[in-house]
Amino acid sequence: MVATIPLELAYEKAYERPRVLREVHTHYCPGCTHGVAHRLIAEVLEEMGLREITIGVASVGCSVFAYNYFDVDFVEAPHGRAPAMATGIKRVLPDRIVFTYQGDGDLASIGMGEIIHTAARGENITVIFINNANYGMTGGQMAPTTLPGQRTTTTPQGRDVRCSGHPIRMAELLAGLEGPSCVVRRSLHDPKHIRLAKKAIRLAFEAQRRGLGFSFVELLSTCPTNWGLSPIEAMRWVEEMMIPVFPLGDFKVAPALKAMRT
Repeated sequence: MVATIPLELAYEKAYERPRVLREVHTHYCPGCTHGVAHRLIAEVLEEMGLREITIGVASVGCSVFAYNYFDVDFVEAPHGRAPAMATGIKRVLPDRIVFTYQGDGDLASIGMGEIIHTAARGENITVIFINNANYGMTGGQMAPTTLPGQRTTTTPQGRDVRCSGHPIRMAELLAGLEGPSCVVRRSLHDPKHIRLAKKAIRLAFEAQRRGLGFSFVELLSTCPTNWGLSPIEAMRWVEEMMIPVFPLGDFKVAPALKAMRT
């Protein structure tokens, strides 16, 4: 007689939902990597033991409903003003971990003034910047990060740099300021780069925990719906089209963090 093993004992659990993430359905489109970014942030906050002292600031855009997914204190900021709101929260509650979660239309367009001056002042907050090269929520219009020649609903013939300018590389721009302690860019297009992105997020929160000043993680993300691509094609588009324009790397890392550098 052959002994049988109960099904629940036949498999080893490799992953489970971090407690920082609520058990709710997502509103993101299939293939969108906003959800991947959420998962990474949640894992880092849980592993660092920061859940009970974290305050998030949601921006306007596809990321506006971030407060539905994270089981931490959260507030919603007006369009582009998340860094200003986060500054106020951190100054009033300096013992809290404060982060913003923003897209490219929010941060690099209407919020350009807020992010530049927040970084220049070296405010001790962390910014997670999702770059998917378009205005995702409002219909796929051209954003400051839209690639040359990229078609959007407002550039149906492709972005013409002669009239619309070149894409703004936020990581490089902020790294040139004195205030930031950590400025990095990663991508979410495959497992290897997702693992590297998680390490970068941890580095940024560690910078804040050590009181080193402004930290910034830019994540190249997919937008299959507005790009008109399948999820798999969108991953490939990030690798083949976005990374050459937005190269991955560490653009500024404080000496106190270099031992953790990835």
